Amino acid sequence: MKASKQYLHEVHGGGAWKVAYADFVTALMALFMVLWISAQDEEILLSTSRYFQNPFSYALENKSSGIMKEGYKNFSKGSGNNMSMVDMNFLHSLATEFMRLMDVDESDPNAPIQVNVTSDGLRITVYDRGDRPIFKKYTEKLTDWGDFVLQNLAWLMDRYDFRVRVDSHVPVFNTEVPEDYDPWGLTANRSNVARKTLVDYALHERKMDRITGYGDAHPLSDKSPSDESNQRVEFSLAVK
Repeated sequence: MKASKQYLHEVHGGGAWKVAYADFVTALMALFMVLWISAQDEEILLSTSRYFQNPFSYALENKSSGIMKEGYKNFSKGSGNNMSMVDMNFLHSLATEFMRLMDVDESDPNAPIQVNVTSDGLRITVYDRGDRPIFKKYTEKLTDWGDFVLQNLAWLMDRYDFRVRVDSHVPVFNTEVPEDYDPWGLTANRSNVARKTLVDYALHERKMDRITGYGDAHPLSDKSPSDESNQRVEFSLAVK
């Protein structure tokens, strides 16, 4: 009886070395991969780093998917610019992913959000139109939609290495406005509320670069000064 128990113990315990061996081989393969990646040039290292930061939205192909490509350039190594082709591809992919997250049709000319890929990062314009306002009229108080947009922006800004600028604008109102209406003060307050909200949603304060209120002094070049599209908040995300 004792011999039988000993035999059963040996049968069940005899395969333990296979598990240990498999772990050892896996560890060796992982070490090989790390050493191989470390030996590659800077562009491949950057590409690998971007992938592991967000593997679900990263794409090596340059697919704009309708995102406007303002200032697109092929920045190669040694050009003196901090953007490489891999960076640009990553930004286009990130812009597309953000529009999908917000459930916004990129091809709609009246979309409430527009994302531009620039030579140093992203510029996200959120329009404060009457059909989907981000602030309550003539105030710096956020609407539910505005709060939702800033919550998702905070996630995007904090996840990646960006410097953030916030610029607020309003149109020239042809209608009657409140007696104490001040376009400069209102846009400055709105930029500051946007900053505070982003920080409240976990954006690190040190990533904030500048906040500005422009009043009604900078209308869009293709719109009349009184067009409601001029009421907007622009978030500039520059790669560090």
